[in-house]
Amino acid sequence: MGNIKYTSEAKSVTFPRIAFKTLGCKLNFSETATIARGFDAMNFKKVSFDSPAEIYVINTCSVTENADKRLRGLVKKVLNQNPNGFIAAIGCYAQLQPEEIASLEGVDLVLGATEKFKLAEYIKNLTKKEFGEVHACEIEEANFYESSYSLTDRTRAFLKVQDGCDYKCTYCTIPKARGISRSDNLESIIKNAQKIAAEGLKEIVLTGINIGDYGKGEFGNKNHKNTFLELITTLDNLESINRFRISSIEPNLLNDEIIKFIAKSKRFVPHFHIPLQSGSDKILKSMKRRYLSSLYRERIKKIKTLLPDACIGADVIVGYPGETEEDFLETYHFLSELEVSYLHVFTFSERPDTEAAEMKGGLDPSIRFERSKTLRALSAKKRHSFYESQLSKTCTVLFEGQNKEGYITGFTENYIKVRAPWDPKLVNTLHKVQLEQIDEKGLVRFRHLN
Repeated sequence: MGNIKYTSEAKSVTFPRIAFKTLGCKLNFSETATIARGFDAMNFKKVSFDSPAEIYVINTCSVTENADKRLRGLVKKVLNQNPNGFIAAIGCYAQLQPEEIASLEGVDLVLGATEKFKLAEYIKNLTKKEFGEVHACEIEEANFYESSYSLTDRTRAFLKVQDGCDYKCTYCTIPKARGISRSDNLESIIKNAQKIAAEGLKEIVLTGINIGDYGKGEFGNKNHKNTFLELITTLDNLESINRFRISSIEPNLLNDEIIKFIAKSKRFVPHFHIPLQSGSDKILKSMKRRYLSSLYRERIKKIKTLLPDACIGADVIVGYPGETEEDFLETYHFLSELEVSYLHVFTFSERPDTEAAEMKGGLDPSIRFERSKTLRALSAKKRHSFYESQLSKTCTVLFEGQNKEGYITGFTENYIKVRAPWDPKLVNTLHKVQLEQIDEKGLVRFRHLN
């Protein structure tokens, strides 16, 4: 990196300071962490995004309009913090709208889906630019795989096992931002899991865009020999990791064999996050989802039959074009009656270059807001009910590493968040506890059993 030309403000800096910020999903976090590790051996000093730095890297997200707004807000924040700071925007939104981002005042470099992994090659010169330099390939060229994992949390890691998506959901930009479905090989995943274990972390969260499609991509993995079931079966035998958690899996790919395996697994925890998007079959068909509500109901019933204490989360989109009041109420009642534990509610926003953005029947923002508010209230009710169902039961808690207002928090196997008075000795330790009471924060108090 000896060719770097520093601005006048940076000349006195011996080791360039670089700061990273991640928007969006767990997969983005794993990739940011991997890209950041590449700078460790190059005399760069990693600092907090809130600290003065010569280089600021923002890993972007394209899922919601809010993620776009956050990017703009972060760019303004950097310019206020350091007007001479070199700003690089990378990732999904950078792949989809590179010229738009490059035109933002203060942005110097834009790297797309494949180029982001070569960030170090593009920052030879830190001179501020009048217009951002763009490097973004055609998405068809994003057909290779980059292994990634994060070590930024002191208790758990995000391990990427799959990337891209072959689905064509009408509202989603991800296939155009990340390309076809492709997977890491089993040997690489095992090695990365072992590296994570060597750092002392006790939990690994498997991440990807469509991880149930592991090893089976419709276009990019014709000769791949392993399935998702084989992947988790192999990982379950890794004695160096205490827990594995599946980040999210499509209902049509979560088959009975996978559920049965997790029910008897040594290390995979009873926590599922299963995207629903709508309880209305009419809307599901319009979205081009690959299942109907009946299949989703069957999956929840199967999980609860084999794992009655399992935590189940669901993604839901409200305000999709053409969603009538009756369609929304169908979703609401479907979820009310279903044994799901919490919801991630997304308010539909028109994403450029998607089918849904061109559809008729768009809803007023006030209607979208009210429907989102209604489902968020249902989610809070569902979570509280699930927590209540677990009181007096025995669980194992993995404590996290932050002191939050004098308390330490942690999660049980089935994703119940507990808290206790701060004690640094508890950080990154596992404890058997009995759940006793839901406190004013909506968390659970407990008593130690070991």
